[in-house]
Amino acid sequence: MNPEHIDILIVGAGLSGIAAAYYLQTRCPTQRFAILEARDTIGGTWDLFRYPGVRSDSEMYTLGYSFRPWREKKAIADGPSILRYIRETACAFGIDRHIRFQHRVRRASWSSDEGRWTVEVERGPEGTPLRFTCAFLFMCSGYYDYASGYTPDWPGVERFGGRIVHPQHWPEDMEYRGKCVVVIGSGATAITLVPALAERGAQVTMLQRSPTYVLARPSEDGVALALQRLFPPALATRATRWKAVLVNMLFYYLARWFPRATKQAIIRMAQQHLGPGYDVATHFTPRYNPWDQRLCLAADADLFRAIRSGRATVVTDEIATFTERGLRLCSGRELEADVIVTATGLVIKLMGGAELVVDGRPVDLASTLSYKGMMYSDIPNLASAFGYTNASWTLKCELTAAYVCRLLNYMERHGYRQCTPRRRDPNLGTVPALDFTSGYVLRALDRLPRQGVKKPWKLYQNYLLDLLSLRFGPINDGVLEFRGPE
Repeated sequence: MNPEHIDILIVGAGLSGIAAAYYLQTRCPTQRFAILEARDTIGGTWDLFRYPGVRSDSEMYTLGYSFRPWREKKAIADGPSILRYIRETACAFGIDRHIRFQHRVRRASWSSDEGRWTVEVERGPEGTPLRFTCAFLFMCSGYYDYASGYTPDWPGVERFGGRIVHPQHWPEDMEYRGKCVVVIGSGATAITLVPALAERGAQVTMLQRSPTYVLARPSEDGVALALQRLFPPALATRATRWKAVLVNMLFYYLARWFPRATKQAIIRMAQQHLGPGYDVATHFTPRYNPWDQRLCLAADADLFRAIRSGRATVVTDEIATFTERGLRLCSGRELEADVIVTATGLVIKLMGGAELVVDGRPVDLASTLSYKGMMYSDIPNLASAFGYTNASWTLKCELTAAYVCRLLNYMERHGYRQCTPRRRDPNLGTVPALDFTSGYVLRALDRLPRQGVKKPWKLYQNYLLDLLSLRFGPINDGVLEFRGPE
């Protein structure tokens, strides 16, 4: 098998993969690139998730690309609109012509002697084996398992006579109008799914083990729309984007500095939407502080409106067992259901599940340190796109793509073919890469890289600090090791 050589291989044609391709073709015009996409279409998460109500949980002024600003009225957009936007962006810049669909990366092996990656791929439904070689590998495949979501091992599941569905694989023939639907979960998926099902004719119960912080905000940003009316398009889009960045940062840091006051304000807002008689203390008062887990968004207060209308209810309890007709809870209460939706979270899978090998040795990502939130100690010529936990995914992915271009151009100017982050300080303290208590993070901690306690190994989750570091900081910082042709 004679492998095809491509200078830069991008893995994944979702939101971050399209951004990576744009920056490579505009800032590294001498580098030939291709995108390997395991599925048969563009869009990644936004094509995979098709459950009712799927939408962004960040405003599109930052989730959208800086190089192709979001122009629609709604700042909190639905999934089909986001998918259309990604596909139109890929087409507008000719990026779609570089995508190899149904190419699933299974293994990538680095050779220091050859100064290249050998990437083993399965193509199409038959899994035809292919090989590529590349000088640099850019992983933009997201952070979770597309094949399956997380489902706890509940007792009695086999007894239930109705239908059980995970939102990650919502069936096209799903019928729920006029039926009793129990949605298990209280995260972003449940918060968007429940009002959408209720609006379309289902009687919905959201069953949660513990509450989540839910913020209500308008789907349209009045300030952004005013800026668009008052200023020229280019100025208005820049002002809108920076307004969104700074307001979100201010809210995050106020929540971390003043957790009690923030918690009270969020709970008070929920009480105002639900009315004075609603038991907010039980159903909307989490045990943790704001931003220990990601906050959930109720666009136009739709979740609260569904509850007040009686079309949706919230039950805070734990499952004892599934029954023939629904669920029996630990309190002894019975919930009848025609359909049970298990909105119980994601399974983290880095690098799309591809096996990494460096000079004949398999890589254990959990034994590596994250360098600038994109590269990994002792792994040469590889970067991955991973967004913020407290802000828009795209903000960090664009910074990462621009930095990779700076790095590639630096290597080309100096005749280097290999760059590797090296941990030179044996006394460097480490902590988990994600400072989050969400279930999907805690379940994966033993498989995730760690971070250091100081730069460039520390993840700040701060757009302004990353902007200064990645756009203006030195490439040759004493931590990256560069090698030329031997």
